[in-house]
Amino acid sequence: MAASLISIFQPNLSSRRITIKPLAVLNKSHKMRIPYELKQAQTRFFHQLPSGLNIEVIEQKGTVGNSNTDTDKRSSENPPLVFVHGSYHAAWCWAEHWFPFFSSCGYDCYALSLLGQGESDGPVGSFAGSLQTHAGDVAHFIQKNLKLPPVLLGHSFGGLIIQYYIANIRNEKLIEMKKLYPVLAGAVLVCSVPPSGNSGLVWRYLFSKPIAAFKVTRSLAAKAFQTDLSLCRETFFTSTMEDHLVMRYQELMRESSRMPLFDLRKLNASLPVPSVPKSCMEILVVGASDDFIVDAEGLQETGRFYGVSPVCVEGVAHDMMLDCSWEEGAKVILSWLNGLSR
Repeated sequence: MAASLISIFQPNLSSRRITIKPLAVLNKSHKMRIPYELKQAQTRFFHQLPSGLNIEVIEQKGTVGNSNTDTDKRSSENPPLVFVHGSYHAAWCWAEHWFPFFSSCGYDCYALSLLGQGESDGPVGSFAGSLQTHAGDVAHFIQKNLKLPPVLLGHSFGGLIIQYYIANIRNEKLIEMKKLYPVLAGAVLVCSVPPSGNSGLVWRYLFSKPIAAFKVTRSLAAKAFQTDLSLCRETFFTSTMEDHLVMRYQELMRESSRMPLFDLRKLNASLPVPSVPKSCMEILVVGASDDFIVDAEGLQETGRFYGVSPVCVEGVAHDMMLDCSWEEGAKVILSWLNGLSR
C-alpha cells in the first residue's frame, strides 16, 4: 500500500469473536464501518494465526475456459497468487479490478488484510506489527492454505514485506526454530518501497521537490488525503480519475487502517533487507510513471537489488491496481506470469 513518511493511526477495535490462545492479547474492535462489498465469485474468510488473531482473506478462484485445450491445461498448472497491500489499504484494493482480471486468466487469487487493517483483528499496542511479524503472518497463511508454491505480489510497503519474506526463505536459523517461509514460484513488487526503506525517497523529495515533499507529508503523515479529495487524487491516482471513484476509494482507505503497519523508527533501523542471490527466484519489479510516492530512483534501486530491469508502466499512478488504467499494469504482470517456468 501507500508508503507513508510517518504513520499516526488510531487503534483498531474489533467485535469479532475468536479463540484466544496464550500470548494473544486482543482489542475488541469494530469491522470497517463502510465494508467492502465483494464482487461475484469472491468470498471472504478468516485465517487464524498462531497467536489466535484472525486476518481477513478475500478469495477468487481461477476460471478455466472451454475453448482451448492448451489454455485449460495451463490454467490447471498456474501458481496461486497471493496479494499483500501496503499502508492505508486492505485486501479489498486487489479485489476491485485485478481479481476478476487474473481469475479470468485461470489464476486462483488470495488477498490478505494485514493485522490492524481491513476486517482483520488488531493486536494490543500502537502498531500492527513489524516487517518480521507481517512477513511471518503471510508465510503462515501460505503454509496452512496453499498446496502449490504461490507468486507473492506486494504493493508499496507490502512490497517491502515481500522482500523480507524472500530474504528468509532459506534462513537456517528460522528453519531450526520451525518458523518456515514456504518457497515461492515468483514475486512481483508493485510500486514497492525499495530495500533501503522510504528514507531515501524522503530526502530526495526534500532537496529536489520541496513542494511535493510537503504535499506527501501532509497527505500521508497528517492523513490529509482522508478529507482532501484533490490531494487524495494527486497522491494515489492519475488526474483523470473521476471524483466519485476517488471519493469511494478515499472512504475505503479511511476505514481500512486504524493502526500504522509499522513503527517506522524501528523499521528503518532494521533496513536494508538482507540481500539474496540474484538467481534465487523470478522477480518482477514494476512501477508507475505517474507515481507520486515512489520515484524513478526508488524503482531503479529495487531493480538493481534483485538484478532485474524494472518495468515502468506509463499513464498510471501509485495505486496501479485501482487507477483508471489499471489493466495496463495487470497486462504487464500477466505476460510475466505466463512466462514463468512451469
